[in-house]
Amino acid sequence: MSNAFAWVFLAALAASSATRLWLAQRQMRHVRAHRGEVPQTFAAAIPLDAHQKAADYTVAKARLGMLDVLIGAAVLLALTLGGGIQRLSELWAQVFPAGSILHGAALILSVVLLQSLIGLPLAVYRTFVVEQRFGFNRMTPRLFVTDLAKSTLLALALGVPLLLAVLWLMERMGPWWWLYVWIVWTAFSLVLMMAYPAYILPLFNKFTPLAQGELSERVERLLARTGFRSRGLYVMDGSKRSSHGNAFFAGIGAGKRIVLFDTLVSRLAPAEVEAVLAHELGHYKLHHIAKALALSAAVSFAGLWLLGQLIDQPWFYQGLGVATPGTAAALLLFMLVVPEFMFFLHPLTSRYSRKREFEADAYAMQHAKSSDLVQALVKLYKDNAATLTPDPLHSAFYDSHPPAATRIARLRTA
Repeated sequence: MSNAFAWVFLAALAASSATRLWLAQRQMRHVRAHRGEVPQTFAAAIPLDAHQKAADYTVAKARLGMLDVLIGAAVLLALTLGGGIQRLSELWAQVFPAGSILHGAALILSVVLLQSLIGLPLAVYRTFVVEQRFGFNRMTPRLFVTDLAKSTLLALALGVPLLLAVLWLMERMGPWWWLYVWIVWTAFSLVLMMAYPAYILPLFNKFTPLAQGELSERVERLLARTGFRSRGLYVMDGSKRSSHGNAFFAGIGAGKRIVLFDTLVSRLAPAEVEAVLAHELGHYKLHHIAKALALSAAVSFAGLWLLGQLIDQPWFYQGLGVATPGTAAALLLFMLVVPEFMFFLHPLTSRYSRKREFEADAYAMQHAKSSDLVQALVKLYKDNAATLTPDPLHSAFYDSHPPAATRIARLRTA
């Protein structure tokens, strides 16, 4: 292993994996240390047994996450420096001409399939052991297999044409191929977001219009106050898979829909649901969605430009265990290794996300009662077994939402 880039890659993989494991251990230690007492902020609303359940649930997820990190690192090493990608390329060269678009597509799809199969046992364990143990799982084995089959077929139906188009552009468009790919990728992402609520979500869940009553009247008044237009307000049967509750907006432009989990509607009072929706509306009204799309487009632009510089560099392939350079190999290697180099940007993206959550909370307080939002959040923390005492460093690194105590304190003092 004389290639210097191989050592750079190993250093990045070792640093990111070690940091992930260290942060998970910190989280487990911190949560366990505060398991015996409910934080004063929540003492009147959350009983000790619920707090301890949340602590145990957090530890169980962190422990499983550590195993996922170790497996992921081993698989990545096997595919790259272990020669896995090179071997798969040689095998597919017996079926399709080496370097052809079909050869490249087969190589990438086989790696994606291999990773999915390796990750499947953990997904089963997460659903039917961890989630089941803490009373959240409502998915049957039959539904799990059905979801897996649907998502696989959908990924193939959407992903294969996109992959073939990308590989064709990489082959035919010369040194500026990366710009054409970026245009296609950005357009594909926007179309997918527009189609998601009407054509993709209904493949997995049933959506029914919110029944007339106090909640629908409150929501209609909220939408009128904020000047928000959507294609409808729907209740989703999320309870058939999990008892976790949530609310979200799906789609962009004129096709956006407001979606409430049936578990959320059943657990929160109408005024509390209104406050949660006011928060979600804040994300739209403050242009968080548009900013996120713009940021994603900028990151993909930069990433594809960088790949355009690497694609003709022999050291890039040799340093990652591939002896036969090619467009598909370059794309695959880039997708596999970039997360290891980008990992330490997590605190920046998490901080930016938490800032937007505070802004959405401030917007919600302009159109709903802060006390209702506090009540809703406390119920959601309790029902979803969200830890009230995360490790500060782990939280700063990963959490897209502010810690519970910080968020509630700000709402109460605003």
